[in-house]
Amino acid sequence: MNERVFSVVICVYTEERWQDILAAVDSVRAQTRPALETLLVVDHNERLRARLAETYRDDVAHGEVRVLANAGPRGLSAGRNTGIAAARGAFVAFLDDDAVAEPDWLHWFAAAYDDPRVMAVGGRTLPAWASGRRPAWFPEEFDWVVGCTYRGLPPGRVRVRNVLGGNASFRRTAFDAAGGFATGIGRDGDRRPLGCEETELCIRLSGALPEAVLLIDDRAVIHHKVPTARERFGYFRTRTYAEGLSKALVARSVGASKGLEAERRYTTRVLPAGVLRGLRDAVLARPGGAGRAGAIVAGVATAAAGYVRGSLRARRGGTTFSSGPIQRPAAPAQAHDALPEAAV
Repeated sequence: MNERVFSVVICVYTEERWQDILAAVDSVRAQTRPALETLLVVDHNERLRARLAETYRDDVAHGEVRVLANAGPRGLSAGRNTGIAAARGAFVAFLDDDAVAEPDWLHWFAAAYDDPRVMAVGGRTLPAWASGRRPAWFPEEFDWVVGCTYRGLPPGRVRVRNVLGGNASFRRTAFDAAGGFATGIGRDGDRRPLGCEETELCIRLSGALPEAVLLIDDRAVIHHKVPTARERFGYFRTRTYAEGLSKALVARSVGASKGLEAERRYTTRVLPAGVLRGLRDAVLARPGGAGRAGAIVAGVATAAAGYVRGSLRARRGGTTFSSGPIQRPAAPAQAHDALPEAAV
């Protein structure tokens, strides 16, 4: 495999994360396996786009960084699709705008693609708590609430149904086969924290390419910032409810048998074990044991409520989403420089 084959897409939307964005880009630059390019896709925020274009003017001139405006509707899915369409690499990796990758992140992704059947590779995402430590009540089984790898996923390099979008990579040809991320499922700026767009895409990919292999390699590590607001139970409750809404959309798209396959094991094995651990810790007077057990029960209840609400809404036609082929830029020059000359 050639050295520089990865296009890294970082979707951004607010200047409030300015320092986080710079740190994310720096972590891509520090990779032991250099990226071909870093694509910063700005979600309908002209001021942020212009500021990034000016900050990375020299890097843009050399093709190392590209600053693009989201070409689709507002939201993370359309932003990712914009990055995919413009990417020049044979592989497209995604990094959250409030995360930093460890130096060997792309190295471990690349190693997994030695098998030509592998269409997607994800990694391990660790929480970086703003308070400096995990809240005592917050169960590791629900780390997905803050965009991180959760207890219950198998260790090592393992085959999975879907990768997690903030720390993931795909062969460029995977999008040719399955299309892009579905709009209407994932996050949309500061609105309700929906998700599951990567789950829906991966299930669709496996349907389009039945022999496709999707992996997670826990050596491909990133550290994801968790702000103080997301350490609170109010956000936990909101996010789990939104996950239920999202899962209802996924089930509508790909069918409940596929859309909820992994969730059945999670709810029948992983979560009951977590409740028992929490109760045991409570009996042993360990901090947070009862809180963790209670949070797991509450998380299941709110996710279930969201799923029921989302299912009813979908049946009534109140929620729509769409996915389709990735439209590549018409000309190489347009793909290379998606900004007006004055902006770069």
